[in-house]
Parts: sequence; C-alpha cells; structure tokens
Amino acid sequence: MTDFEKLFFPRAVGIIGANNQDYGGGYFLNSLMGIGYDGPLYLFNPRLKGQELKGYKVHGSILEIPDDQPIDYVILAVPAKICPQILEEVGQKGVPFVTVFSSGFSELNNKELEDSLLKVARKHNIRFLGPNCLGLYVPKSKLAINRYQQANSGPLGLICQSGGLAIYLSQMGAFSYGTYSSKVISIGNQVDLNFVDFLKYFLTDDDTKVIGLYLENIKDKKTGQEFLKVVKELSLKGKPVIIWKVGYGESAKEAIMSHTGGLAGSEAIWKAIPKQTGACLVENSYDLVSLAMGFNYLSYPKNRNLGILSLGGGASIELTDLMEKFNLKVPQLAEETKEKFKEFLPEVNTIIRNPLDLGGSGTMMEVYYKSLLTLDSDPNVSTVVFNRAWNYSPEYTETIVRAKNNMRNQLVCVALKIADSVAEYKQKLRFKTALFNNGIPVFESIERAAKALDQMNTFREFLEKRKK
Repeated sequence: MTDFEKLFFPRAVGIIGANNQDYGGGYFLNSLMGIGYDGPLYLFNPRLKGQELKGYKVHGSILEIPDDQPIDYVILAVPAKICPQILEEVGQKGVPFVTVFSSGFSELNNKELEDSLLKVARKHNIRFLGPNCLGLYVPKSKLAINRYQQANSGPLGLICQSGGLAIYLSQMGAFSYGTYSSKVISIGNQVDLNFVDFLKYFLTDDDTKVIGLYLENIKDKKTGQEFLKVVKELSLKGKPVIIWKVGYGESAKEAIMSHTGGLAGSEAIWKAIPKQTGACLVENSYDLVSLAMGFNYLSYPKNRNLGILSLGGGASIELTDLMEKFNLKVPQLAEETKEKFKEFLPEVNTIIRNPLDLGGSGTMMEVYYKSLLTLDSDPNVSTVVFNRAWNYSPEYTETIVRAKNNMRNQLVCVALKIADSVAEYKQKLRFKTALFNNGIPVFESIERAAKALDQMNTFREFLEKRKK
C-alpha cells in the first residue's frame, strides 16, 4: 500500500503555473494563504520568474531548486498538452506526489495525452491525483482547495470525483452540521490514484471515523472488486462508508463521461452493495452530510425504538409518520412511564402516549426537562427525538443540554425552519452550536433525521450479523 504521509503532511509544497489571478495556479496560492499554510512553498512560472507573489519568489522551473530542499507535493496547473513534459521535470527532482489540476484529458476524449502522463509518472515513481481535480484539503497540515477553508479538523474523510462538491460537502459539514473533516480528497479522472487507494489508507487513519464518497464511476472490474472488499473491511472496523452514487439516468451518464471520462454503472448493482459491504447508500448531498453528522455525534442505536416529544398533536403525528416510513418504531409507553408523567403533567392539553404531545405545557422549562428524562427512562425506548420549529431561546437550550447530561439514551433534535429572518437565524445558529458542543445532532428536516437513524440501525444490524 502507498505510504501517504508525504502527501498529507508534505515537507514542502510546489505550485507549477502560479500566477497573481484567482484562477489556475493563483487559485491554489490563494487557498493556501487563506488557510494559513506555514510550510515551505515554492512557486513556478517561467513568465513570472524573479517576481514575487504574496511574498514568495517565483522560479522558472522546479529544476532550479537545490536537491537539499525536498518538495513532497506539487500542484500542476499548466495547459494539458505540456503536463507530461513538466511532470518529467517533477520526476527528475524526486517529488513523490502530484495533483494534476489541468483538464483536457479523457473527459475530452484525449486518452493518448492521459496515457503519456501516466507513462512519465510510472517512470519516476510519481503517484498523482487527477487529472482534472483540485487535490487535497487537510486541516492538520493546512493544505486547502478553497480560500475559505479553515484549519479545524474532525472525523469525516471525503473522497470526491468533483472538486466543487468536495468543497461544498466539507464546508456544509463543518458550518451547518457541526462535522469537520479529517481529509478531503478530490480525485477527478482517477488515472493513477483512485478511490481504493484512499479507502485503504482510511483503514488505519486514526483521524478518520466516517467516510463519505461522491462517486460517478469505477474505472474497471478489478478496481470494482477491490472497492467492494475495502468498503466491507472499513464497515467491519466500525468505520461506516457513505456513498452518494450519481449518474443513473441517460443524460447523467453522458455528463459523467464528459466530466471524468468514465462509465456510470447500473443502478441495480449499486443498490445491492449495502447488503454485501455495510455501505450506506444516499441520494443527495444533504443526506450524505446529515448521516455523517449522525455517525459523528451518536453511537449506534441499540434498536429502532424511538421516544418522540413534540409541542403539538399534528407535529407529533408528522414526526411519527415519517419515522415509521423509514422502518423506525414508536412503541407504546410502559405503564410505569405513564404514571411518572401523570405526576407532573396537567390533564388539560396534554396526551400521555408515544409520541408525547406536551401542548402548552411544553413552554414550561421544568416540564420540558422532566418530559425528556421520563421518555428516556421508558424501557421500550432507546433514542429520544424532539422537534423545535420556533423559540430557540437560551432557556430551551439550557434545558435540553441539562436533560441530555442526565439521560441514559441518545438525544436527537429536528430543528425545522418556519421563518426567514435574521433574528430567527441568529437564534437558531446559537441553539445548534450549543447542541453540537454537547453531542446532540441537529437535523434540518424530519425526513433527513429518519433516513439517518434508519441507516445507522441498518449499519448496526450489518455488524451484529457478522459477529454471530
């Protein structure tokens, strides 16, 4: 297996094709400056030789750098037609890893140029990402593929065939779902390094606990077999792999061919993969990141039994309906639980059952607190789910956190949006941040929460079957 230490934690980085613009090599320079990259950085562009960009001297060629100044990772941002020639120079300097940002290869039917690139890489023992990709975002080593990325690290490893979606998924995970990334890898056409290479790395990467994939195609049958094997190995290690597979429709298949130069594959085959490997198959970016958040904040549920709390009859029915639609259970409360509720709930405007409708009584903080704890105490409940659609006040936040700290089971929040206003957004953001900081996932819709809990239970069931 390839040792990726020098890729993810390079001693020095080079950008070939650096410029003072917001595109090409300049894009990567701005990205590294934005995250605060503080390692040795070498810039190359013969047209700008001798000038300075962002305080860094520009060299004409990588061959000008002395051998006692090793560069472990190079970003190649030059026209496709000269990529093999420039890669030859990179190889002469003994650089082990390269991202080929340039496009214009098999995605434009230019397979011969792609083969030339691979031939040079093999000659010099270079491993490369791409072509037609952005490369790496590694918060710990301050490698970035966008100027707005931050150096906060978390448990989510992402591998994407789209650079734009690699940025989007990692940023959405961090800033909307409280789930930061360990390593984000944009792999493009996968001419050399592919999904399997990085999935194998994640098997032993202690920083990565859950993996998300945006996948358009697997190049060939052999790679596909290796892919299934390593996904199953990750599952059995307790590292869930979330796959967002795209391209089932004819137009989408054509788009994939022009994007990364590969074939999409059959929907029926992909739908069978979860049963074989334990992988979690999702249909969109929101479901991928929501499920990653679930795995980040929750341990595997003991079973599918939920206790549901709401402040309205209709809302409680909607919650129950969607949870049951996704194979979750809302069991009846035990008699002793009902008796506990009767001790503090009024007879008017409350319905003691599962789902629990608190009505107006839910506006009293002590009643809300006791209700969460009482639901949690029921022997038929393993996960407590509550919804908020308004009033994300500090009082509610403190009450929910206090309850969570005294519960034996897991607590899940569904925070719905009912108003577009700056005040509402600020209050909700504070609420979500506080819950994330206390280990409570916050889902943006009932359906996403239901899908995530269903998938988490399915993953648990996969592991339990393998242990028998």
